[in-house]
Amino acid sequence: MIVLPVVYAIGWPRAGRSTVSPIVVHSISAVLTMLFMVGLSWLARGLPAGDVRRQVGRLLLFRPRDGRLRRIAQLVLIAALGSAGVAHAQTPAAPAVAPSPAASPAAKPDPFAFADFSWVPGNYGARERPLASKAFTGEFRVDTAYHYSFNRPQDDTISGSSEVFRHGEFQLTQLGAGGDFNYKSVQARLMTQFGMYSTTTPRNDASPARGQWTLDNAYRYISEAYGGYHIDKMNGINIQAGIFMSYVGLWSYYNFDNWTYQPSYVSSNTPWFFNGVRVQIFPSDKLKIEPWLINGWQSYGRFNNKPGLGLQVLWRPTGSFSVLGNQYFGADTLGNPDRKRIHTDDSVMVKYHDAPSKFLSKAAASLTLDAGCEYGGGVSCSSGSSAAPAQYFLGFMAYNRLWFDHDRLGFTVGGGAIKNPGRYLVLVPPINGATAFSGTPYFTAGPGDPFKAWDMQITADYIPRPFAIFRLEFNHRYATVPYWAGRGGVTPPGGNQGAPGSAVPGWAPDLVKTENRITVAMLIKL
Repeated sequence: MIVLPVVYAIGWPRAGRSTVSPIVVHSISAVLTMLFMVGLSWLARGLPAGDVRRQVGRLLLFRPRDGRLRRIAQLVLIAALGSAGVAHAQTPAAPAVAPSPAASPAAKPDPFAFADFSWVPGNYGARERPLASKAFTGEFRVDTAYHYSFNRPQDDTISGSSEVFRHGEFQLTQLGAGGDFNYKSVQARLMTQFGMYSTTTPRNDASPARGQWTLDNAYRYISEAYGGYHIDKMNGINIQAGIFMSYVGLWSYYNFDNWTYQPSYVSSNTPWFFNGVRVQIFPSDKLKIEPWLINGWQSYGRFNNKPGLGLQVLWRPTGSFSVLGNQYFGADTLGNPDRKRIHTDDSVMVKYHDAPSKFLSKAAASLTLDAGCEYGGGVSCSSGSSAAPAQYFLGFMAYNRLWFDHDRLGFTVGGGAIKNPGRYLVLVPPINGATAFSGTPYFTAGPGDPFKAWDMQITADYIPRPFAIFRLEFNHRYATVPYWAGRGGVTPPGGNQGAPGSAVPGWAPDLVKTENRITVAMLIKL
């Protein structure tokens, strides 16, 4: 109940010097906190008061065997939320760039063009677009990384991540080529995905198992592909259909755009893409309202006989403050149309320091809260019974980002935690080639199966040009059940055997509760 007020109390010890009105900040904080608490109360309805306290305690207080790691994680999260106050006291905030010249009375300002929002996760990139022409703005991305897991799995397979897949090897995570077409109100966007993403992203979608035409192969090499039409009403309305990014969980699908390489669980375990139709409505240049009609939760096809429904609201009243909310409803358990899913994902981002001429040139912080559940079809949102166990998702992630030396150096610290009984959003480890459809008896996802996890990230970036990032990152991840690939790996001797994910007589994967990992990456975006 006090998470957001504490964040703001730490981050704004001298709120009068902020570019954001403290009245606005605390008003939004109060509203978001109230909505979040209403959701928690609804999920916990029917539980005795003592059980509610124990449930919340089990979500936030993890007990790894090494107490030092828990203390380090606590210090990291305190630093992520508290370093705002240290940096903010050094100098008054100043606009990153001068506002654009006033438009003519007849012209309407482009959405969110009144300030520089490249500091927001998912938005980073140079203003200069070297591949731009009149009707087409090209885009080219390369993401190459080397990951070292201190578990040293003998098959070099890393589990439990949407971004990190191999140990001790140089791998191309993604190579993307494409761009944006825009001519006389007609829009289109294409972005390819070659490299690891072309295999690892489709394997997390079980919907191609329903029906024919191998949808996972049809879309394998595409991350974004949609057409659209622009209507010149209000500050613009875009109607777009195809595959588009979801941005549920705040972090971008593309690692170049983010403050870290490995996002925390509420981002890594929630959708990166949707397949369907969206309508972007801009009532003003500071607000976007975007309803979705989609096949389902990160799926190429439908899991059952109904589509998914969603809504995104993005509000940026100033160049230093951004609020993002995503809401979703669907039926996303393959072969179980009676089971419904609801989910809310909400983020607050603040740039609390902006002094381009200083060594500490910029600083920002983000907080993301997620809550959701499944009900019907043998499970319930809360007050679970043996016949219908409680199945829900609660989580958060918090980060603090500092830029130095005219934005040529970056430093990020943060982390998060989740609780997800039923494991319906937990990524299936690739044991014996398991996929989201196949599952595996070695790591079940049955109703009520327990899962809690927390993690922390420390990231250092060298950015010699706005088009290139050299990244060094340390990750610590912990789960209350064996989940990460250990020294013995997750592949049977001699390679995968039998049907994907199936049991192999005389063999079992080596799963452990802790993973420590170092990442070195080169990220290019033109």
